[in-house]
Amino acid sequence: MIHTLGQVMLYVKDQENALKFWTEKADFILVSEEKYGEMSWFEVAPKDAVTSIVLHNKEQIAKMQPELNLQTPTLMFFSDNLAHLYEDFKKKNITVEELVNMPSGRVFNF
Repeated sequence: MIHTLGQVMLYVKDQENALKFWTEKADFILVSEEKYGEMSWFEVAPKDAVTSIVLHNKEQIAKMQPELNLQTPTLMFFSDNLAHLYEDFKKKNITVEELVNMPSGRVFNF
């Protein structure tokens, strides 16, 4: 049976810029950098997280697996201090939308 979401694959146009965003702006850590033949990818995650994000080159994956859906998934992150995270992202010039009150709690998109 499934007990944990291990990884989320993000297919990006520019792996280096995506890596900089997640590590420099979102304060994720670089878990690993892998190379397999012509393919390479970065695995990033919040410190001590169970689930990680793998940054793949969208163009390479499209060539190798044209049937694969390469659209960006919606990711929902949780924080112990959402207001602080929101202000931190704004200070780092990350585009954020307004904090919204939902039935399940407060949220914002970035």
